[in-house]
Amino acid sequence: MSEDSYDVIVIGAGPGGYVCAVRCAQLGMKVACVEKRGTLGGTCLNVGCIPSKALLHASEKYEEARKHLAGFGVRTGDVSLDLDTMMGHKDKVVEANTKGIEFLFRKNRIDWIRGAAKIVGSGRVEVEGKQFDAKSIVIATGSDVISLPGIAIDEERIVSSTGALALETVPESMVVIGGGYIGLEMASVWSRLGAKVQVVEYLDRILLGMDCEISSEMQKIMKKQGLEFILERKVTGARTSKRGVELTMEPVGGGEVESVRADILLVAVGRKPFTEGLGLDTVGVELDERGRIKTDARFQTNVAGIYAIGDVIAGPMLAHKAEDEGIALAELLDGQAGHVDYNLIPGVVYTWPEAAQVGKTEEQLKEQGVDYKVGKFPFMANGRARAMGATDGFVKILADARTDRVLGAHIIGPEAGTLIAEVAIAMEFGASSEDIARTCHAHPTLEEVVKEAALAVHGRPIHI
Repeated sequence: MSEDSYDVIVIGAGPGGYVCAVRCAQLGMKVACVEKRGTLGGTCLNVGCIPSKALLHASEKYEEARKHLAGFGVRTGDVSLDLDTMMGHKDKVVEANTKGIEFLFRKNRIDWIRGAAKIVGSGRVEVEGKQFDAKSIVIATGSDVISLPGIAIDEERIVSSTGALALETVPESMVVIGGGYIGLEMASVWSRLGAKVQVVEYLDRILLGMDCEISSEMQKIMKKQGLEFILERKVTGARTSKRGVELTMEPVGGGEVESVRADILLVAVGRKPFTEGLGLDTVGVELDERGRIKTDARFQTNVAGIYAIGDVIAGPMLAHKAEDEGIALAELLDGQAGHVDYNLIPGVVYTWPEAAQVGKTEEQLKEQGVDYKVGKFPFMANGRARAMGATDGFVKILADARTDRVLGAHIIGPEAGTLIAEVAIAMEFGASSEDIARTCHAHPTLEEVVKEAALAVHGRPIHI
């Protein structure tokens, strides 16, 4: 095999791409990964999951010091915000993670080809005028932000999630378009740091796709935290000036045009697959009606030897979904079995409290005509949650009424993103609610709320 020839070339070094490259290398393949960004890790590590969690955690600490530590007997005196240091913490976390991927590439002898890739033929990729050959090409280019008609994102007054992670000062006011995961997380950060935040949503609820009961509870809790929600509004435009941004909107069902002003407007209405400049039309790779790359059950496109994973194909745009697809594809390329159960991909909102889910929602089960039972248990009745002063929320488990097999779990409360893993593993092995209920859980822990919810499926919770 020549110097410019590989078993696998992965285009994109985000969670799906770099994980796929690492697993392919572990399996003995000669691998290269093409990345045009100056650092590895893609959107997630550079301007997405990782920096947002750093700011969420830091802002939680700030709010805790200002409002909650005194209740635990910890007197802090005057608490002030050093935004530069907070942003510095975020940047250090990002650097540590991206450097970590560089280490993994060196360790596994993966070549990092720097630049933008274009597929120019069967098994051939061009980067900055130089061509490379590969038996298999994996497209893992991720996604990009979506804006709305009449709204131009300038990353100054009108920002995407990228700009919202890098504001130099705390705005007095912020309007967030979009009540999804990203919008609520960024709204939480800047609200805690002192901004007056309004969330504008087209639908009649936030967190579309999550169980309605979780959505409703989250809105109640966040309203108590100071966020304002403007639901069922269609955004019609935005105009910037020295005074800030004026957003115009109208009721979804029709009505008078309304307007709100803010220092900063955050557009968080979703993301779209990034496929521009890859030469897909040249080689004949098919896209679906939403611009996603069409693939079969083995992640192969309609063109032999070209595969795709992550945000560019169907399914939730989540880093862990992309990672699992990357591993599955690498093992398929090695002749092994590779599989992703798309019903068991957890979704987590990293607000405070967190919200998490896996499997089916109540609304989906009703729509499908499935007979099910519900078990719920509140954190208010859990000793550890009381000790932490974190009693908002509950765990809800949905189980098949006939077989008792767990069909879904929905959590809003402290450490929800961690707690959901227990139910995901249980569901992976086809567990019943009885299986969870009869598994010994350490005391005192938040995990006991999961056990109690499982007990509640059959009407026998202990502590309520």
